Amino acid sequence: MKVLVVEDDFDLGGALTRLLTRRGFQAAHCIDGATALQLLERELFDMAVLDLGLPGMDGLQLLQRLRGRGHALPVLVLTARGGVGDRVAGLNAGADDYLAKPFDPDELEARLRALARRAGMQDEPRCGKLRLDRSAGAFYWGEQALELTPRESALLAGLMEQPGRAVTKARLTALAFGADTPSQPDAVEVVVHRLRKKLAHTQVQITTLRGLGYLVQESRQPRPDGDG
Repeated sequence: MKVLVVEDDFDLGGALTRLLTRRGFQAAHCIDGATALQLLERELFDMAVLDLGLPGMDGLQLLQRLRGRGHALPVLVLTARGGVGDRVAGLNAGADDYLAKPFDPDELEARLRALARRAGMQDEPRCGKLRLDRSAGAFYWGEQALELTPRESALLAGLMEQPGRAVTKARLTALAFGADTPSQPDAVEVVVHRLRKKLAHTQVQITTLRGLGYLVQESRQPRPDGDG
């Protein structure tokens, strides 16, 4: 599981990153809310560990922006603000769990894994017989590897994080194109169209939700064409 650690104390953030890496997570660290928001728009993370006392955009503001943009990313707030009022404010802003400093490393790991279970997270995201092999960076339909471009893979990975739930067009554009702003406003639709063609022989389809974005879901029958 890939975890973003958002902690303005550089030494503590580095220690947390090393701790999580030793315990089998993929961990990245940033020191402020604005950078965290950019990373979460561009890259796929399974969860975040968030300090509230951040410079500029604080942790509560970051949470509110994430939830306002439709991000369902599990967030564990890790902070020295351990009062009941602080915990309530964090949970009301969209946090999934709350752990006060100082903390026990075993408890931190246990809480993160509990968050993953509650979110139905798997090390290998699946939708029916379609799966993403994270270690190989490849998608498989059963035992057959799919030949996808990097942009198609990035977009499909974003959809596969939570099958059956809508992902906004803006987020998919950020995942597929990264820092390269597409010249055409419908560029992400072109990538979706190509993906539909390549998934046409499977029982997985990408559905357009007008005004919301796209979702991937299992269908009962493979579609005869790649459109729709």
